[in-house]
Amino acid sequence: MKLLISYRIKFSEQQKQRLRDLGFELYIMNNEREACPEEYTDAEAVVCYLLFNYNDISRFPNLRVIHTTSAGLDHMPMDYIRSHGISLYNAGGVYSAPMAEFALCGVLQLYKHATYFRARQLRHEWKQDYRLLELVGKRVCIAGAGSIGSETAKRFSAMGCHITGLCRHPEPRRYFDEVRSIDELDAVLPESDIVILSLPLTDETRHLIDARRFALMKKGSVLVNIARGPVVDTRALLGAARDGTLLGAAVDVCETEPLAAESELWEQENIILTPHNSFVGDGNTDRMFELIYTDFRDYLSKHKEN
Repeated sequence: MKLLISYRIKFSEQQKQRLRDLGFELYIMNNEREACPEEYTDAEAVVCYLLFNYNDISRFPNLRVIHTTSAGLDHMPMDYIRSHGISLYNAGGVYSAPMAEFALCGVLQLYKHATYFRARQLRHEWKQDYRLLELVGKRVCIAGAGSIGSETAKRFSAMGCHITGLCRHPEPRRYFDEVRSIDELDAVLPESDIVILSLPLTDETRHLIDARRFALMKKGSVLVNIARGPVVDTRALLGAARDGTLLGAAVDVCETEPLAAESELWEQENIILTPHNSFVGDGNTDRMFELIYTDFRDYLSKHKEN
């Protein structure tokens, strides 16, 4: 089976050999934002991220299985994939640890006034700040209780927080003090000191956090978005950051990426803004390989049986 790897994953030669040992002939494409070479379009399996944003999936007539390197699937041509019976795997779990660390880091930066102290360090100014907050006893709402949400809950739980998870199918889960339906978001927001978004972008979650929901949030709370930009209404976010509803926000994703240079988000002092970077970690490549290897091995085993 011919396997096209089109994303910038630097698998080792040993890892590539393990894929060959499964029976794959490897094609390597270093830039998936360019037109795929014609000689690669007969691939039956693909590892990619945005390949089909820049290449019509119909150019790959033999395609049987796709493994995306993202956890979300909002960028994939789902109608075509379903109608052609193509198997699709995602990268669930690969980025959970670094994203959870990123969420904790963002909240701590706001609680411990990191920018205040950094500015004074640059000015060689010795000045204490008595407004710092602590995480112990804070109530954390995590909207999206999957792998990323669970890793996030693990870290905030260790800091002495009370964790409420919200998801479509609530049931007891490790590291959460309670798990409730996402439909109860309006009831949970007013009692939450910290709200973390780690759920997928769907028609239902687009602008999940809008002006109405910001108005429900506890005054002085913190919002963290490590999900997708359109889950939050940007204009409403700016309003909440300016009127004191929010102590601050850690925003790793935006409604339009890359963020325009003239966006007001850049200038908002109590918003920590990063360029969709929370998923980066030095363990990603090994976790990604092991997941891809296992998923393809299982796919081939199932296909052989059929």
